[in-house]
Amino acid sequence: MKRPTFFLGFLALLASAAMAEDKIAATLFKNPGCKCCDGHADYLRANGFNVTVVENRNMTLIKQRFGVREDLEGCHTTVIGDYVVEGHVPVAPIKRLLTEKPAIKGISLPGMPQGSPGMSGAKEGPFTILSITGEDGPVPTYAAE
Repeated sequence: MKRPTFFLGFLALLASAAMAEDKIAATLFKNPGCKCCDGHADYLRANGFNVTVVENRNMTLIKQRFGVREDLEGCHTTVIGDYVVEGHVPVAPIKRLLTEKPAIKGISLPGMPQGSPGMSGAKEGPFTILSITGEDGPVPTYAAE
């Protein structure tokens, strides 16, 4: 009777390890103590991401490091694979970005819109997700969510 119990426990351990490997690695940079950023990290975790949170008092340097222009800045900066995701971007455009792999630096939901993942309040219409291209000039829309 002990062998089947051990075997089932071993299978459960393997299954949980496989599930952890299936999660998408993400690093979220945020100001210390920012609760909406913590909310967005929790939202990403609930949607298949393995999020590491890094607190940094100088977010301007982080944004510059990853090519986020000032007009595209959001509350926090998340790095997923080769892409930067700026602000409270919903998960659907993030997963689309990772699937399609466009030739851009990333995507942004500038500011801190009410009702976006991690933010309080009610959503008041679609969010315009913008492309981070690394270039000056007009910013192309990536998605409306």
